[in-house]
Amino acid sequence: MKSSPRLLPLLPEIVLALAVLASLGWTVHFFQVHGYLPQPFVFDTNDTFMDWFNTAYWANNPGAYDVWRSIYPPLSFVFLDSFSLSGCYLQSPFYARDCDWLGRAAIYAVYLLDVALVWLSFRRADPRTAPMRTVAFALGLPLLFTLERGNLILVCFAFFVIAHGPLTRSKPLRWLGAAATINFKPYLLLPVLAFAVKREWRMLEVAGIATLALYLVTLALVGSGTPLQLVANTANWVVFQSGQVWNEIHYSTSYAPLLLIRKTQIPVLEFVPSRLVDTIEFLVPLAIRMSQAIALLALAASWLQPKALPTYRIATILLAAYLVTQSPGGYTQTFLLFLVLLEPWRRVGPIIAVSCAYLLCLVIDWPLSTVLQITTDSWLGGRSVSPNFGLAVGHFVRPGLIIVILWAMSLDTIAQVVRAHRDHKPSLGLAPA
Repeated sequence: MKSSPRLLPLLPEIVLALAVLASLGWTVHFFQVHGYLPQPFVFDTNDTFMDWFNTAYWANNPGAYDVWRSIYPPLSFVFLDSFSLSGCYLQSPFYARDCDWLGRAAIYAVYLLDVALVWLSFRRADPRTAPMRTVAFALGLPLLFTLERGNLILVCFAFFVIAHGPLTRSKPLRWLGAAATINFKPYLLLPVLAFAVKREWRMLEVAGIATLALYLVTLALVGSGTPLQLVANTANWVVFQSGQVWNEIHYSTSYAPLLLIRKTQIPVLEFVPSRLVDTIEFLVPLAIRMSQAIALLALAASWLQPKALPTYRIATILLAAYLVTQSPGGYTQTFLLFLVLLEPWRRVGPIIAVSCAYLLCLVIDWPLSTVLQITTDSWLGGRSVSPNFGLAVGHFVRPGLIIVILWAMSLDTIAQVVRAHRDHKPSLGLAPA
């Protein structure tokens, strides 16, 4: 009976974590019955792990930047060359997936490493909520989606935890962690800019030097992947992605891809009223611009009172603002949700943001219509399947939840700065390194 009052504050998170487990149970049951993972997992049921093995193929063969036109910096190819069996890459990437046991083992090992680092980080942040948050994160949609794809975010995330989490106070480790994250995923420069907002110039400077040094070393090892190649390939990728509207909408962090809905070859208007499309085209730019504005206001407030907030809070706002503006893939929520789940369960803003993080971890979707039905093989199921995919509730809800996270964190940040201002006037000078 004495423990009940202690459990009462944890009850909301216990319920949310159990909801994530229940959604995972439903997905496992669906897989057992139908032989493939349902939405929002990728509808190409034969493509499991291929983000890893397609990239590993070019790590073991020439032409990564001039033939495949990769947008990955060289570090990805150095890493995959070290964790693959070169003899398995003489044929296709699909052959390599079945042949390269080292690559498959590395995928599972890195996933388990990520879970261990998350547990240690959450336990250090708050031992009481760590079990629920670790379960939701480890078995939630963003990380499982990343695992199913075999995306290098799995590797990058371990360095992200070191760079931005509470796991270590060692500045050299944090510098190296930040350098690795940027060299794996260049958009992760944004969370590092939190050091600038906090006026931790020494951290920013050395992290920048470490990033450049790591890039030059891996560039020399690979022999290609120059800045000009990366810029040209990125421009080509943007053009290519603009023609892949359905892929962009399928698991997005932003409403921006919905603006291309009229251009898709899929007869979307057969499933969605034209009035709804008109409403989307009006509201999406407005929601994005307003979200950018509140984020800028919160960052400006943080600049005035750099000691009022932890660095991970500013990194959350920077990353959330980017994900609201455009979507580099649904699995990038992994980084954002880790930062959000470091927040304490107190005050309205963090409670709303943490609740949204749990909801984004739900491994489930609610289809509204069937747009695509194909007969293909399922690599995970080991048999022929006929998956159905179409417009779903998640296409409209998930980007909205990220907007809510951004607004909740930004408004709470402004409130914290105002509270700090009552005791200390804004400091416009440079904070010590």
